[in-house]
Amino acid sequence: VQLQASGGGLVQAGDSLSLSCVASGRAYSSTSRGWFRQAPGKEREWVGSISRSDGSTYYADSVKGRFTVSRGNAKNTVYLQMNNLKPEDTAVYYCAAGLDPVVVHPSQIGMWGQGTQVTVSS
Repeated sequence: VQLQASGGGLVQAGDSLSLSCVASGRAYSSTSRGWFRQAPGKEREWVGSISRSDGSTYYADSVKGRFTVSRGNAKNTVYLQMNNLKPEDTAVYYCAAGLDPVVVHPSQIGMWGQGTQVTVSS
């Protein structure tokens, strides 16, 4: 599986932004997908995930109610819709894939996409 993320950019607080992550390779349908982020000087943290089985979604408390993870009809694309963005959401965002039913920790990740920068100005 290879992951290609896109959609980052510079926005103002309160704006919305959508990230996408396209998976290629024969095994993508057997992986759970997640989004993580890493701000300068901080550890990589989990943002949200979608399970490989029933499409259930899970979110970190810091983004719950503002961010939405979804999967495209072809199931090789996963989206992260970010609404009401805050300056503290500024980070490099990574899409990720793993074999566990749900991935919520970096130790579960078998494949990382390249990061995409999201910058939120106040």
